[in-house]
Amino acid sequence: MTNAPAAAPMRAPMTMLSTVSVRRVPTAILVVYALLLALALGLGTAYRAINGNPPFGSLRLGPWQSWPKLGSPEADPYMRAILAHRGDVPLATGEGLGFLAGQDSDGRPLDSACTYTIGTTAPVARLWTVTLYDGEGRLPATELGRRSFTSAEVLRDSQDRFTIALSRSLQPGNWLQLPANGPFTISLRLYDPPGAAATNLEESDFPAIQRLGCGA
Repeated sequence: MTNAPAAAPMRAPMTMLSTVSVRRVPTAILVVYALLLALALGLGTAYRAINGNPPFGSLRLGPWQSWPKLGSPEADPYMRAILAHRGDVPLATGEGLGFLAGQDSDGRPLDSACTYTIGTTAPVARLWTVTLYDGEGRLPATELGRRSFTSAEVLRDSQDRFTIALSRSLQPGNWLQLPANGPFTISLRLYDPPGAAATNLEESDFPAIQRLGCGA
């Protein structure tokens, strides 16, 4: 009689466990879930890929980055999809080569709140251009209406060197006004460079992008 109360609590958990049942998720629901997950991942990665830069085939020289095959028949599907999405017409292989910079020569992201200089040399080409774009890839609105310089119009010193100032406020000499705020990118296009595109190019041939300061 004295052991009866102790035995009752020991039997109670076993009774509760015996009432637990396992519910199985139907196979059809699992299949649909897997398909929806795969579709979401596929669309997400595709959207990210076509809204960025091509993931393969890049050439980096200092802060400048290029995709030499972007305008050639050898462009991969990612490059073609990005071009179709943007509506861009890149330079063909025989026409020249385009470079983009989203950071300065020290690897810091370009910011419109800062002041920069570009110079003092550029690769040999029949003509080159330096153009500013805002964070959305559009030409920024400026007070003077200028968003670019060409090698034919940029002011040079007695040693044929040039310096382009980038800032939101007016600067003497070669000046490009930065967007009101946010990040920006710089495009350098080389037209009719000697030799095959992207060959015999060195980092020292390209203009450095130096940050002078930030703030008002």
